[in-house]
Amino acid sequence: MGRKFADTLAYPPRALRADRAAAYLDISTSEFLKLVADGRLPKGKKLASKIVFWDRAVLDDFVERYEGEPEDTRNDLEKALGFDK
Repeated sequence: MGRKFADTLAYPPRALRADRAAAYLDISTSEFLKLVADGRLPKGKKLASKIVFWDRAVLDDFVERYEGEPEDTRNDLEKALGFDK
C-alpha cells in the first residue's frame, strides 16, 4: 500500500509539472516559469489547489501556432544606449 502505480506502457505523460513542461519545450525551468508569468506561455492548471501542471496537448498547440517574436531591428549601439525602436 502507498506504492505509486507504474505500468509498462510506453507513452508520454499528458500532465506535466513545470520542470517536465520546461524540458518538453527544451528550456530551463526558470525561463519556462518566467515566460508563463509574462503571459508568453500558457498558464498551468491547478489540481487540489496546490499541484500545478501543464497539458502536453496545450503546449503542442502553442508550439504549432507560435509564429515567433518580432525581430529587434535596432543595432547594438542603439540597444546599449536604450533607444526605443
